[in-house]
Parts: sequence; structure tokens; C-alpha cells
Amino acid sequence: MMHRTCLHTFILSAILAICPSVIAQTSGDDESEDFIGHSGHGEAYDVGPRQKPWVMEGIGTTHFPITTKVPEVQTWFDQGNTLLHSFWYYEAERSFRWCLKLDPECAMAYWGLARAAASRGGSERAVSILKEAIRRKDSVTDRERMYIEVWEDAMDPISGRIDFETLASELEELVIAFPDDNEAKTVFLLYSLWGSSKVGNDRIGQQVLAVEPEHIGAHHYLIHNWDDGEHGDQAMDNCENFGRIAWNVGHANHMPGHIYSGLGMYHEGAIWMDRATRVEKKYMQQRMTFPFNMWNYAHNRNYLAYIQEQLGMAEASLQGARDLMNAPLDPEYNKGDGGYVHQQGRTALIRALVKFERWEEILEGDTIKWQDDDRDRPWRAYAEGLAHLRIGQLFEARGKLHELQAIAAKPPEGGGERGRRFGSLFTDIQRKELESLIMLEDGKVIGGLRLLAEAAEAESEAREQVDDPAVYPQSTYNLLGEQYLRLNSPTLAAAAFEKTLERVPNDGWALSGMAQAYASMGDTARASEAYGRMLHVWSDADPGLRWKDAADALGLVAEPLDQSPRLQRNYKSQTLDEFGPNVWEPYPAPKLEAPDPEGNLVTLDSYRGGNVLLVFYIGEQCTHCIDQLNAINNRINEFTLNDTQVIAISSDAPEVNKESEVMEHFNFPLLSDVEHINARRFKSYDDFEDLELHSTILIDKEGRIRWSRNGGEPFMDLDFIFSELKRIETIEFADQARAERQSSAESGSP
Repeated sequence: MMHRTCLHTFILSAILAICPSVIAQTSGDDESEDFIGHSGHGEAYDVGPRQKPWVMEGIGTTHFPITTKVPEVQTWFDQGNTLLHSFWYYEAERSFRWCLKLDPECAMAYWGLARAAASRGGSERAVSILKEAIRRKDSVTDRERMYIEVWEDAMDPISGRIDFETLASELEELVIAFPDDNEAKTVFLLYSLWGSSKVGNDRIGQQVLAVEPEHIGAHHYLIHNWDDGEHGDQAMDNCENFGRIAWNVGHANHMPGHIYSGLGMYHEGAIWMDRATRVEKKYMQQRMTFPFNMWNYAHNRNYLAYIQEQLGMAEASLQGARDLMNAPLDPEYNKGDGGYVHQQGRTALIRALVKFERWEEILEGDTIKWQDDDRDRPWRAYAEGLAHLRIGQLFEARGKLHELQAIAAKPPEGGGERGRRFGSLFTDIQRKELESLIMLEDGKVIGGLRLLAEAAEAESEAREQVDDPAVYPQSTYNLLGEQYLRLNSPTLAAAAFEKTLERVPNDGWALSGMAQAYASMGDTARASEAYGRMLHVWSDADPGLRWKDAADALGLVAEPLDQSPRLQRNYKSQTLDEFGPNVWEPYPAPKLEAPDPEGNLVTLDSYRGGNVLLVFYIGEQCTHCIDQLNAINNRINEFTLNDTQVIAISSDAPEVNKESEVMEHFNFPLLSDVEHINARRFKSYDDFEDLELHSTILIDKEGRIRWSRNGGEPFMDLDFIFSELKRIETIEFADQARAERQSSAESGSP
């Protein structure tokens, strides 16, 4: 029998012989064992999907003819291209990789893969991949060669950054050269957005749709073209078509939600955004991936939380924020403050708690899980300052104002130029708002109103720039309107609420204020109209909203009134379960069935009731694997204290594990997966190169996967594993306590 290390060296040599380009992408000085678990095609292929694609339903279809020696490649290329049009880059990459599995010389498959890699933020990866397309560009048609050269000219050969002006200009030449190429027109439309005339862009999109009425790229890009909060009604037909054709794509449901919420059509917007989150949650469960792997999921859920807030559905929006905060962490994707997913959750949580005046919850230290950084410090001082003020703790509110003033005097350092600019802008608005409300509480009416009006104008302008979704909890013009109502100035109050409605159409808070202001002026007709509009927006609002109660108390007679550009469906009456689950949850672990060194079959059921750390390693010849297993073994007592069993599994036969001197000291089971059956189930096998992968997988007491890492290197950050085990326990305890409080409240128990 050939030794596994020798076999690996043989396979690697064969790969190098078949694909000489690999020589330029790997170091000849590396020992063969350094390649174990790594792609034979170089570092650029060590990330991204490693399992073969499947024919995806509900994504739409497009056709992009390419040169290939294998007819099946065209099918997978078309699927990858279709997914690019929906910005689903990860799955597009999977399809293009399979094209290369079938036809390693397919130039356009490298081109598509480079586009997917660049779009997913892997620009340096994209450079090395695009080079393979460039090397083969003389083997394709003039049309295909021109596509490759467009990206060759537009992509920086070192950093991989795209010069979008060059890209749009050269794509225009491509359209002129091939006027019947609908794909050229569609891609040109994409890269013309935001830098060209909306009307001109629309003309291009309509030309594509005249030939292919269901081209998802044209529908998608026209939605973005008109997504400016002012002209969204121009894209409503595109919204309906994009979501209908690509119903199984999260972003295809997300973008209609953008448009409808921008038009103040919150019921319709919530339906689409809820569909978006459900589609992505279903995908994550079926394909064993996590929110931190999904580029748009956190944005979807934050946006849905915002729309639910606008519908007065406080509990639903807060649950969405908590779901994001409870999502798994990862040391690569969640640097410092929990990364993008947790940041979006914290934004949603702060916004809802302030908007619905949950002052006690804000002052409970663990509710928001603040980070001690430039981003969170001003938000904490602002939120807690408002909370202290609203419950009558004026001294404490002043203390928070002093904190906010000190923060405002020192510009933030992190977050990039745009983040710093908006961070400073919001901090100044927060300072003015809190200071003005304290002044008003002190009886300094004129100065307080003047400062609050300044804050309202600044917040309104900021909302126009950062409204995706809104970051600031409440339109400050609403606060100004409430102060005018309190001071018996209904005309000024109505003007302030109108200012909100200019930026936030059909805002329930503003409509409630309008009804109160006009009723106070004796204008029953206008008061009733505003009240009817509020009734429609808040038709499913949670009970006890003080703003709705105040409007109800006016005694106005009105039916729910929808002034939207198109008829809406009622959000709460829709059944959306067919699109996926309502709440993200860890997914059930696949079946594990493997023999131990004695030949006894081991399954995960044996460990139910405790956590499991499952490690796929590549045999005892992999020194990196042994390093990982030794590190785990050195801390085995800590795993035991955390109620966690370690299981290691490889393709080594049971007798190899039994006789191994290298492995004999490990204090955890060694299982055998000779045919890679279990490895495939747990995504620890590369289908593109028939290659074993390293995997580390955390399974909870209920047999659900909480976190995993698959790839070319063993996972060595054990401190992270222990922190996640503790965090899981904390989440479960908090969920149980919240459920008990809710049950007590519903039963009337103290």
C-alpha cells in the first residue's frame, strides 16, 4: 500500500503536470505536508465554497454563451451568471468552480469566478484568478475576449481594486461592438448606476426587457436605479417581477422591501423583507452556513426590524435585533465588537428601545451589550441620558450629557473616513437633542426649542444620507412637534410633523402628532385624514403605544386610509412559512456514524445532553493536525468543565488509529471515516479537487451546529471556542428568563 504522504505527493505532482499555472501560485520550497487540505490551485482557491453545486430553483434564468469543450459547462456558467445578477456571489462562485472542474481551460469560467471573488471583497484573490482568464483569452471568441479585457483594464493588477469609470466606459464599447448582446447591456447598466442619468439607465434596462421580459439582472438594476426614496414608484413593476422570478434569492426579496419602505408602504415592505430573511435562514439551515457568512442577511434583518418599528410592532422588531445579537461569532468575521452581524443587531436594538421608550431596559446594563469603542460610547451616553431624563433622574441625565459633550469634542478615530464623518455628525445631533431636552425640563423654553430645531434639521439631513435603514431612532422633528404640542402651539407642531413626513412617508408617530395638532386647531377634516392614515399604518401595532392611544383619545371618526401609490397587502395576515423559518436557529447536525479503534460504531446521539467539539483532521501524517489535537488534549479538562466532549475523526482506518503511537495519548475518541462519508456530510471535503479538509465544528447539547470552520488549516484558537461555549450558555439562560417573564406577565403572576 502506498503511504498517504507519498500518495499526496503523487497527486500534487499530477496536478502540477496537468495545470502548469499552479507552479506560479505555490512555493516550490514547501514540504508536501503543507499542502494537505489546501487547494492545489493556490491560495485564491483555499476560501469560498468547496462542495459541488446543485441546480437551484427560484433564481431565474439567463443565458451567456461561452466557449467550452464540455457542453455541461454552459449550464453551470449560466447559473453562475444568473446568481451574479442577484449579487449572490458565494453561490455564483460555486457554479463557476464546477465549470473549471469539468473544463479547466474554460477562460470565461475564470472570468466569472474573478467577478464573484472581487464582488465578495476578495480583490487580491480576484487578481490571481483573472490572470488565468487572461492567459486563455486567445482561445475564445472576440466577444468573450472583450469581456475579459474590460476587466483586465479596469482591475488594478496588484490590489485588485476596480476602476468603475474605466469599467463603465469599456462596457459601453462592448455594447456598441455587440448591439444584440443583452448580457453586455445588462452589465453595462449595472456599472452605470449612480454615475449616469436615471432616465438613460432606464432606457437601457427597458431595451433588455423588451427582448427578455424576465431578465432578472435588468429588473434588479432598475430597482437600484430608482431606489432614491423619491422615485421608487418607477420601479414597482420591476420589484414585483424580480421577487416573483427569483423568489428563492434573499436579495430579490430584499430590494422590493427597500422600495416599498422608502415609499412609506410599510406593510408591503415588511412582507418582502420578511421573505428575504426567511429565504436566507432556510438556505443557511439547508447548506450549513451562518449569518456571518451571508453578506446581506444582517442588513435584511435590521431593515425588517426597522419596518416592523414603523408598523408599531415593537416586540417583533426587538426580537429581530436580539436574533442578530445572539447569532454565532467568528474570530475572522467578528473582530472586536462582534463584527457586522452583531453591529447591525445592536443598531436595531438601540433604535427600537429608544423609539418605543423602553427606558428601564436601556438602563439594565446587559440589555444592549455595549462595546467600549468610538462607535458605542456616544450612543450609550445618548440613550442612557434620555432614559434618565424620561424617568425623572435629571442629575444622572446631566452626567450623561457631560459625557456626550466630551465625546463630541474628540472626533472618532476608527471606522474609516465615512464612518468617522457620520459618527461625528450623529454625536453632535445627540448632544444637541439631549441638551435641548434638559434645557426644556429646566424651563429654558426659547433656548431649548432653538437648539432642538437645530438638532432636528441636522438629523433630517443626516437621514437623507444614512437611511439604509435609518440609524437614528426617531425623527427629531417629531420630538420638536411634541414639545410644541405641550406648549399649546399646534400650528408649529403640525409644521414639525410635516417635516418628518417629507423624509419618512407615513410615519405613524408624525401622523399621530398631526391628528392631535389639527384637532387642537379645530380642523377636524385634516385631523381625521391624518388619523385614518395612522390607523392604516398601525393596524397591527402592539397594544399600549402611547402615541396611538393619544390619537385614539381624540374621538375622531375615520376608517384606515392608505394613500400609497399602489394597493398594499396586510403584513400580519400573510403566511410566509413557505419561504423559510421566522427565527434563525442553529441547524441540526448531520448524521455522524463512524467506528472507533475497536470497531464500535459511534453516533452523536450518544453525546446528546452535552456539547461536542467535532474535529475532522487529515490523519497522523498531517503535523498541523497533530498540533491542533495536542493543543486540544492539553486543555481537555477545560472542555470537560464546560460539559463538552471532543471527538476527532479522519480517513485513517480503525486499525491505524489503534496502533498509532502518535495518537495513543489523546484523551478523546478517534473515529474513522475511510470513505469520507461523514466528511462530505459535514462539509469537510472538497468536491472540486477531491480533497480532504480540516474542520472544527461546535455542536450544542441539543445536537445543533453552533459554529464551524472548514478549510486548509486546522483551527487553533481554542480561547474562542471556550468563549463561545460560555456565550451559548448565557444566551440560553437569557432566553429562558425572558420566556418566564413573558409567561408570568400573560398569566398575571407577580
